[in-house]
Parts: sequence; C-alpha cells; structure tokens
Amino acid sequence: MLRSRIEELVQSIGLKKAFIAEKLEVSVKQFRNYETGHSLIPIDKAYILAELLACKVDDLYEKE
Repeated sequence: MLRSRIEELVQSIGLKKAFIAEKLEVSVKQFRNYETGHSLIPIDKAYILAELLACKVDDLYEKE
C-alpha cells in the first residue's frame, strides 16, 4: 500500500495548490485527490510535480 506524501511536501515548500494544479493541467479538486491518496498521480504529472517540489518522484509516496 502506498501513502501519499504530496500534501506534506507541498506544505514544506509553500506553493499554492491552485498554482500546482495549473502546472499539472488538472483541477484543484483533482490535485487534492492526489494529495489525499484518493487518486494516484499519472507518471507524467508526477515528474512535473517532483520538479516543482524539488524532490524525486519516489519521494511523493511512501510504502506502508
């Protein structure tokens, strides 16, 4: 099982959700689903998000 770390990474870097959602070309609601783990982020968007958050793609999730 994977646990999303996206929300804590976003908070640590201080970017606005609307800005990130725009860069990922998704709605804020869909981005929130990625944050909460209700949806897994597609790999192409994961690379964009990792770049925005200055982390590696595997940092976005952790194995439970």
